[in-house]
Amino acid sequence: MLATTDLRSRLDDVRARISDCRRAVEDDQGASVVTVAVVREFDSKAEKAGATPDEGTRDAVIELEQAADSAKVAAAADPAIGGAAREAVEAAHLAICILKTEV
Repeated sequence: MLATTDLRSRLDDVRARISDCRRAVEDDQGASVVTVAVVREFDSKAEKAGATPDEGTRDAVIELEQAADSAKVAAAADPAIGGAAREAVEAAHLAICILKTEV
């Protein structure tokens, strides 16, 4: 289990990856409006997790993983999304999954 300061640092790293993911999907001309909306919600949950008091971080990480799952499914189901955007979603999903195992 990570110490609180380590968890905050790791969460900040994950939030940066999610923000990169959002930008990649928004910039992808082939991404559907549904995929963009789901990824924006994922990013919104990441911002919320970053503002969560330390004692609620574990719950926020679990909620963030659920949003990551939704983003991954949306990207996988989107036939026109580009490879770079799809990979960004996969990377952000993997980052939060790894963090969850550490809390």
